[in-house]
Amino acid sequence: MTPAIATVRADCAADPAGTLTFDLTAPAFAPTSVLLLRRRGAAGRRPGGTVRIPLGGSGPGRLRAVLPASTELAEGRWDAYVEDPGSGTVQAVEPGLRDLRALVDRSPDTTAASVSARVPYPTADGRLALRCWVRAPHAEAGAVVVGPAGMTVKGTLYGVAAGEGAAVEARLPGDPARVHPFPLTLADGSSGGFAFTLPYGPTAAGPVRETQLWQLWLVPAAGAAGVRISRILDDVWSRRQSFVYPARAAAPGVLATPCYTADNDLCLRLEPGPADR
Repeated sequence: MTPAIATVRADCAADPAGTLTFDLTAPAFAPTSVLLLRRRGAAGRRPGGTVRIPLGGSGPGRLRAVLPASTELAEGRWDAYVEDPGSGTVQAVEPGLRDLRALVDRSPDTTAASVSARVPYPTADGRLALRCWVRAPHAEAGAVVVGPAGMTVKGTLYGVAAGEGAAVEARLPGDPARVHPFPLTLADGSSGGFAFTLPYGPTAAGPVRETQLWQLWLVPAAGAAGVRISRILDDVWSRRQSFVYPARAAAPGVLATPCYTADNDLCLRLEPGPADR
């Protein structure tokens, strides 16, 4: 009879800089055991797909691993395991308590070349994982106000200064001809603040026979590359289900709704309204 494998559970805590501390509760580990982070789709296939963090004692039956904010993790989803390099044993880690209050309303230096964020979360099958973002530059969405004819968004731009010709573009993936630019308002000073109002009508001008997910991009200056507008600087690993906005009529038989994807990118969703069903 195969002996039962004891559950390994980790409590997580974050500090304002983004350093994560993992306190593990489990039976005795081998002295060489480590906390193994493995990026989905990358482990064993390309460099940078695994990170090993030493485990040290933090109390009876407890071990601690610290992931400094300075540690480089590629954007993606990282699963957590305990690994014994000597025996080759790898065991998945279950999530315990998550104290992520320090991540709420983070305000990194807007002049930094890149912005990174990592949020521990429970997977659908009950394991511990990290959602990591690395954006250079980055446009952080703030308040989203749903009006009768358009959506108004405030945010902060990191890693690049907006200049003449700055705009926001609504882009329909798969159809390069479907791009609609809108004016961008910049905050006074060097805070990186911006705002824009996106009217629903232009995106609904073409036929909307099925759901369309329009991506929102901030173009810092005329001719510059676009920056995806997202919201990543807090403790929410997926906004798709938790941030829900009301729908508004964009055109006869067409509804428009601001929404976030599972990766926290801001979009405008168009779909046939009741009159078309």
